[in-house]
Amino acid sequence: MNYQNKTVVASVAGLTLEGMDIMFISFAMSMIIANFHIDLTTGGLISSITNIGMLVGGVIFGILADKFGRVKVFTYSILFFALGTVLTGFATNIEQVYVFRFIAGLGAGGEYGIGMTLVAEAWPKNKQGRASSYVSTGAQIGVILAALLSAFILPTLGWRALFFVGAIPVVFAFIVRKNLGESPEWLAAQKHKKADRRREKGKLIQLFEDPKTTITTISLAIMATVQIAGYNGLMIWLPSMLQKSQGLSVSSSALWTISTAVGMLIGMLTFGQFADKFGIKRTYGMFLLASASAVFLYAHAHGSAGLLIGGAIVGFFSNGMFAGYGALISSYYPVQIRSTATNAIFNFGRALGGLSPILVGHILQNYDMTVAMTYLAILYVVSFIVMLGLKQKQVRASIQLKQSA
Repeated sequence: MNYQNKTVVASVAGLTLEGMDIMFISFAMSMIIANFHIDLTTGGLISSITNIGMLVGGVIFGILADKFGRVKVFTYSILFFALGTVLTGFATNIEQVYVFRFIAGLGAGGEYGIGMTLVAEAWPKNKQGRASSYVSTGAQIGVILAALLSAFILPTLGWRALFFVGAIPVVFAFIVRKNLGESPEWLAAQKHKKADRRREKGKLIQLFEDPKTTITTISLAIMATVQIAGYNGLMIWLPSMLQKSQGLSVSSSALWTISTAVGMLIGMLTFGQFADKFGIKRTYGMFLLASASAVFLYAHAHGSAGLLIGGAIVGFFSNGMFAGYGALISSYYPVQIRSTATNAIFNFGRALGGLSPILVGHILQNYDMTVAMTYLAILYVVSFIVMLGLKQKQVRASIQLKQSA
């Protein structure tokens, strides 16, 4: 297996384990609430604290990866979320759960951006879109694995045993450290360290070092926030919306969830191919406008077939775009700050966009599904307008050592 493929396999596996870890909380939530005798609001804080941990971890591990190397810090980030996951299984009160989920969030936030940076630096520009899309499918695979493990472990062994599965990433981290070499582009940049005076600045500050870079950073952060806000708003509330507005049973809404997830996977792979063929900005334009239209029209869908097919189409466009953020963000920053940028920007979107379900819930409580879907459609239009402001000319590293596929 060549180096390019190794980076994809390692990053897919890392995101799969991260996605599995995060979903454990969702499946075990009712048991945790019952075990610690807490209310739903107190339980909901677990997710919020995990997202905050991701933002902090994304910044810290991103800076470390730019300074000490991608692979080394990538393995440390995996060990962090493995540690946080396993410790969650030993928690004796809700306060300890918060602390351990924050630790898990630190590692998860670092893993995503570093993995995407590794792939971006290993693959040539004309194939980065599809490589990034392969990595992004790991999150959906993680959801499926979490569902299967939860169905087997929770009824028989309880919620604590589910989190003990979090020890598996430790083995994965060891394999990665042993078999994956450091990014050639990062190594080349280290040789020119003395010549690159910008290294004397703080890594995070470099994302705002001049007006053009500042606008780019803010624009990408808004796009990432919309991506997470749209996904969370749809996946958390749509099953309930459909049960209420269309009279769907719980089993029928579960079938909708599956069809939407399948649409998401196909959308991710398609986005990668389109990005390489038509350019990433043009592809984002198509998917953002299609997402706005699909979400708005879906509020008026009727019948089982319409709901299932419409759900798959919504998933195809709205989450297909997730595949491109690694390549998009990486392309606007030089190698010296690329990992910092990818982690900080996307995890900012995770933290802020993760609050979207609160607003969607408020809208549903006071209005109806049509208003909620209109809100989500407007988000995608805003992201489209922001995307148009991104300059076509991308800031690349001075040292390029792309290997041809």
